[in-house]
Amino acid sequence: MTRRTQFSRSLITPEQVLEAYQHGLFPMAEGQNGRINWFIAEPRAIIPLDERFNIRRSLRKVSQKGEYQIAINTAFESVIRACARHGVVRPGEVWLSEEMMALYLELHRRGQAHSVEVWRGAQLVGGLYGVAIKAAFFGESMFSRAPYASQLALVSLVERLRERSYQLLDAQIMTPHIAQFGAIRLSHQAYLALLSRALEEERTFI
Repeated sequence: MTRRTQFSRSLITPEQVLEAYQHGLFPMAEGQNGRINWFIAEPRAIIPLDERFNIRRSLRKVSQKGEYQIAINTAFESVIRACARHGVVRPGEVWLSEEMMALYLELHRRGQAHSVEVWRGAQLVGGLYGVAIKAAFFGESMFSRAPYASQLALVSLVERLRERSYQLLDAQIMTPHIAQFGAIRLSHQAYLALLSRALEEERTFI
């Protein structure tokens, strides 16, 4: 379940977004142009960066074929707009608003929001985006237009976070999609303890 709190729209800035993440909150909006609300997940889902991270055999085979290419931060706006699905889902199902996308685009320009893209030739077929703060990465959303594309993006993200000794990959809410990778549920207090430790360490995503 999630618990909601609200900030005044006039106060939401990139700095406030970063501050909220550091206190265990994450944003969702009420439609394409609606109010941004901030949520606390109980339980909280995280994706382990150690040996508990599981890659299915079928996904390994797809990765080894070399059909897809992985890139970092080459099409951030395209990724976030694909994740938003405006015009694809019903208006009431949209949680990534125009205002939120503008905030993340600004964070990307500042080097704090990042995307992982999956390409098949010149076609963007999958990806994800999130925010990096210290040794924590806050995964926000992903999309897929081809089989396994979003899964390959996640595997590539985990590989990058491992290489750079990140301590926490936040996934917010458990879904079947991330459960297959070994995602685990934590109480909000347990999550905050992990988050606090991750925020004590400096890391660089790029």
